[in-house]
Amino acid sequence: MAVQPTTPPWTRYVAIGDSFTEGLWDAPDGDGGPDRPDAPLRGWADLLAAHLSTRRQAAGEPALEYANLAVRGRLLRPILTDQVPAAMGLQPDLVSLVGGGNDILRPAADVDRLARDLEAAVVRLRRAGIDVLLGTGVDAAGSPLVKATRSRVGVYNAHIWSIARRHGAHVVDLWGMRSLLDWRMWHEDRIHLTTDGHARVAQAALVGLGLAPDDERWDDPLAPQPPAPRLDRLRGDAQWVRTHVYPWATRRLRGRSSGDTRTAKRPHPEPVTAD
Repeated sequence: MAVQPTTPPWTRYVAIGDSFTEGLWDAPDGDGGPDRPDAPLRGWADLLAAHLSTRRQAAGEPALEYANLAVRGRLLRPILTDQVPAAMGLQPDLVSLVGGGNDILRPAADVDRLARDLEAAVVRLRRAGIDVLLGTGVDAAGSPLVKATRSRVGVYNAHIWSIARRHGAHVVDLWGMRSLLDWRMWHEDRIHLTTDGHARVAQAALVGLGLAPDDERWDDPLAPQPPAPRLDRLRGDAQWVRTHVYPWATRRLRGRSSGDTRTAKRPHPEPVTAD
């Protein structure tokens, strides 16, 4: 897609999805993480809204209105059955719909079924005249456990690109981001992005929407670091399993989610203005 430095045409943007779009763990005060589950969160969608609004106001247009209905832990079905209708009720002209990652973590996930459900939602949004921004899954080749999902994510990504082509949707290409292959872009839980990771995804979203990024080097890889000793890597993997994988698996066995008692952080569209 050709990138054009044009004024964003959208007036109201609604983000829907799971923890990725809610913004874990990009805390504006720099102190977010599982030990502070109620810390205020920002994230790539909030940053994208800010970029779009800034450009609109610079061109003499009203500030972008923005809502974020994403909730951590959500599977694709609740996103589609609960958040999509709620988003449409807010009358946006742009919706970002990124979900399915929590489903794909489960070995029995039916990726083709996920794609069919996703496409039905995209059709519904597009028929209402709403532009849609989808997102591919990230390449987890370097993750000790999550890389087991790589083939499922690859198939799902192929579906996403096809859905976008058939229905005129936009795509933020997370799989293609070289910078996200660096663990310094990821929180210690290895599932959620750091502040820098969210900032780079926001730039990728601008490009996915056909707009020029703010920084042409937005996806440049970080300067390489010397590899950690093997023993340190093994200790780090063991600590990760104890601290993050075990609690996640325990919640799953109990049929619980990290977002069971949570609601959307920004349920109503509000103008995005500079602080």
